[in-house]
Amino acid sequence: MDDDVFEDYDRELELALFREYRDVVSQFQYVIETERRFYLANDVNVVRHDTETDFYFELTMNDVWVWDIYRSDRFVKSVRVLTFKDVNIEELSRRDFELPDELSLDGK
Repeated sequence: MDDDVFEDYDRELELALFREYRDVVSQFQYVIETERRFYLANDVNVVRHDTETDFYFELTMNDVWVWDIYRSDRFVKSVRVLTFKDVNIEELSRRDFELPDELSLDGK
């Protein structure tokens, strides 16, 4: 197969992943970035573990969306990550969510 076909395929996967991210990000409270992956989660806990010569972080996340092109299901109940590298956790600002009138339960 031609290399351009693979590049086009990867580009399409990346674009679809970005669109999915854009659609789901408002459902989550935290953005978590590790050296290997990018996550959205509604609950995150970080614990620093010290060893004799170094330290590492243990992250536990619940209600998670994983940025990974090749995963068939990016929604995961829980994730546990152990890392010696930097971890970045940001809390997203809550946006007011309003249902359209036609979906409202009170029939306005």
